Amino acid sequence: MKAMVMAAGVGSRLEPLTVNVPKPMVPVATRPAMEHILALLKRHGVTDVVANLWYLPEAIESYFGDGTAFGVTLRYSREQELRGTAGGVLAAKDLLCPPGRAEDGGTFVLIAGDALTSADLSRLVEFHRKRGALATIGLKPVADPSRFGVVVTDDEGMVLAFQEKPRPEEAKSNLANTMIYVFEPEIFDYIPPEGAPDFGRDIFPRLVREGAPFYGLPIDEYWCDIGTLGQYRLAHRDVLAGLTGIDIPGTEVSRGVWVGEGAEIHAAAEIEAPVLIGRGARLSGGVKVGPYSVIGDNCVIEEGASVFQSVVWNNTRVGRDARLKDCVVGSECYLKPGASLGEGVVLSDECIVEEGGVVKRNVKIWPRKTVKKRVAVW
Repeated sequence: MKAMVMAAGVGSRLEPLTVNVPKPMVPVATRPAMEHILALLKRHGVTDVVANLWYLPEAIESYFGDGTAFGVTLRYSREQELRGTAGGVLAAKDLLCPPGRAEDGGTFVLIAGDALTSADLSRLVEFHRKRGALATIGLKPVADPSRFGVVVTDDEGMVLAFQEKPRPEEAKSNLANTMIYVFEPEIFDYIPPEGAPDFGRDIFPRLVREGAPFYGLPIDEYWCDIGTLGQYRLAHRDVLAGLTGIDIPGTEVSRGVWVGEGAEIHAAAEIEAPVLIGRGARLSGGVKVGPYSVIGDNCVIEEGASVFQSVVWNNTRVGRDARLKDCVVGSECYLKPGASLGEGVVLSDECIVEEGGVVKRNVKIWPRKTVKKRVAVW
């Protein structure tokens, strides 16, 4: 069986983190989100994978290559323009169901490349086949249906209604579309070749109108849409709390403390679980890290610095006595001695905060910017 990973989107809700990084490459626990998706597919025996690309495609291709290093066969469908979720699948039809090769056709899975989940894909496929479905959608109860497509089903799971991002007062259900789908090849007959058709907006409502065998199954396992900065931070808390079912890289050297290969932690550093420290990272004496912090690969945390409830991407340097609290710092940044980042701050790649610089809470800073010495930004 094949799978397609949706990996073409821009990720504007995650800006400024996605200015230089496509959504599927945004790291979760020091690994790209899409790497966790490929690991999930592999666990369920799905190793023939297609990914559609549009925004910063080279970043994805150069990291994953042909998929061999990740235990899958990975091929790419490059889009010249965004085609919509359904249009992107139609563009990849020949990769998913090669003409003249019936043995390569059949049921396939579609999954977003920017979510974090441990969904039981095998159970979803089994349900789909038992129902004789054309399309099956994984569902998850959510507190705010207005952010998602929501689904109403009967007792057998048949989809009776589909609403795309309804107003809270108009939502008929709290069961959200997880963008985990199982399809039969006949789904292509429902996708128009022109425009940028979307499954939630165009295809699923049509399936409901025409009474097609369209089913939904609630997912018992973890699922989180990491498409917003708030959800991105929440996903990291969930990973470190052991709620997600994903493999945390590194060795658990003590309860709730994972350390990557080659990392060096000074005996006088204070680590409060749960914490993940990436490969090759170096933590000096007097450093305080945690709880709920991720230090990326090859980061340097200098003497007296503190990192609380924060996510620091790879190759970043946090200078002596710098302070980070509940923030996200991109790759290859340099926070010089005495720098301070407040709650909710997002610092994109290659930024510099000079000595004593202060970034107040909830400020977002775009790539390659510099906060001058002893200047406060708010």
